[in-house]
Amino acid sequence: MTEPYVHRISVVIPVYQGERTLPGVVGELRPLTQGFRTPGGRLARVEEVLLAHDRGPDRSDAVIRELASGDEWITPVWLSRNFGQHAATLAGMAGSGGEWIITMDEDGQHDPADIGVLLDAALDEQADLVYGAPVNRPPHGLMRNTASRASKRVLQTVFGGGNAAEFNSFRLVLGEIGRSVAAYAGTGVYLDVALGWIAARTATAPVTLREEGDRRSGYSYRRLFGHFLRMVLTSGTRGLRIVTLTGTSVFVAGLLFALYLVIARLAGVVNEPGWTSLMVVLLLGIGVILVALGIIAEYLGVAVSTALGKPSYLIVRDPALGPLAHTERVAHEGSTARTS
Repeated sequence: MTEPYVHRISVVIPVYQGERTLPGVVGELRPLTQGFRTPGGRLARVEEVLLAHDRGPDRSDAVIRELASGDEWITPVWLSRNFGQHAATLAGMAGSGGEWIITMDEDGQHDPADIGVLLDAALDEQADLVYGAPVNRPPHGLMRNTASRASKRVLQTVFGGGNAAEFNSFRLVLGEIGRSVAAYAGTGVYLDVALGWIAARTATAPVTLREEGDRRSGYSYRRLFGHFLRMVLTSGTRGLRIVTLTGTSVFVAGLLFALYLVIARLAGVVNEPGWTSLMVVLLLGIGVILVALGIIAEYLGVAVSTALGKPSYLIVRDPALGPLAHTERVAHEGSTARTS
């Protein structure tokens, strides 16, 4: 009889201020390393937890050393300085070896019991990237929650930021996709934008966010604005394309208006000496300048895509040989533990 397939998962946790919360998160992950059953009846196991230390202001480093000394499935990833959450997550992804990668925060708001929910969504919808979709309001306050939703909506509709409304740090991604992104992503690239470049299908799964405890958030409004600006700048070249379209539109409008002024002058509607020629020269000159800026923007768009590390293609293994091909459910009987 064929043994049931067990999905192997790597958990990546970027750690900035995890001195108080990280032991609890790791404690909740510990039972999952023995194997568990998803709500949909699939078997899975967390085979490693990578803790990427992002040089925060507390004693997270000492906590990571203590945790790693007690469990061999915990792997510290030491960054030379503070690079930010997305860079730390990429560093953890680069060192992972699982078929699937789960990324989650160290503050405890993401429930490890929901890992099975994300995996079920990936297998049911044949998605190589799944985001946790909170069914409750994130515990950040009304102003921050509203600003987050609005900024993601602007990014998605105006700047072409993919499915920005779904972006969430609690995500499941195919291991080969996550490690490929970690290998080619350029400096400062927004992680979810880079994942969207190569993910064939993205899905969401309902999760419940928990309180962050008494830990103060590491994001001020100034840093959150910088976070949004980075999303815009790395979301692609649509912003530059807007410059091109604006310049072309103004040039065409100026040309038509200049033609109207010439006809009006010849018809005697406009009699002010020199005004018609001045406006024609002004409109056509501005139009030419804006078109030239648009052409420059197109060249910059090519350079931006190259600098961000956006690949022309990505070779992966046959999907029929990967974890997405193993969608079978396993009967409840057996010794494998089940998550609550």
